Amino acid sequence: MRGSSRKIESEQHEWFVTTHWSVVVDAGLKDSQRARAALESLCQTYWYPLYAFVRRLGHAPHDAEDLVQSFFARCLSKNYLGAADKTKGRFRSFLLTALKRFLANEWDRTRAQKRGGASQPLSLDAMTAEQGYAREPSDSLSADRLFERRWAMTLLENVLAHLRAEQVEAGRAEAFEVLQDCLTGDGRSVSYAELAKRLDSSEGAVKVAVHRLRRRYRELLQMEIANTVASPEEVEEERRYLLTVLSS
Repeated sequence: MRGSSRKIESEQHEWFVTTHWSVVVDAGLKDSQRARAALESLCQTYWYPLYAFVRRLGHAPHDAEDLVQSFFARCLSKNYLGAADKTKGRFRSFLLTALKRFLANEWDRTRAQKRGGASQPLSLDAMTAEQGYAREPSDSLSADRLFERRWAMTLLENVLAHLRAEQVEAGRAEAFEVLQDCLTGDGRSVSYAELAKRLDSSEGAVKVAVHRLRRRYRELLQMEIANTVASPEEVEEERRYLLTVLSS
């Protein structure tokens, strides 16, 4: 039992060795190569939630794209991320606050620049982002709530993508495609017997497979959440908040 406890503690420690907070700190370093790599990592996850936030404030698609691009460029050039303190608050809160300050100070300057003249640190898929925004509720969520909802959904998408990659590598791609709905509740209306029939397997084997997938999904979710908070103790609180955001 003690060995198992030590293993869990060790895994929790490993979660916080390379977290998004650590990426933020790296992005604040003077090493331009490390800073750019860190910024690219951040953009991959937070580009769309920030874009959706700016769009919900009323900015046009092209303006929203320019503003988010300029925000990330300014993060590099002015070392915004160097001010991040991973011991204070959630990273999502820090990032949104930094963007709000940027918008208050930089909107007129960014608007005055010729489109394409501003620094473009990354290649961001604005077309895909706008297609996604078109599917957002038209007026039921404020900009802040929309940002948090997209943040939460992006986090879950990352978890599912990680789990899918693991299953493909293990040679269980077909089974995962059939069983993945059981992870989110979408597949509750489908019986284990039906799933077993689809997989040409036994009902008992399907139950075991679903149990293992759910367990691994929970583990990956905890690890992904751990990337956005300051300590292991905050993981469960953030998980509950994430579920609240998704259910609202």
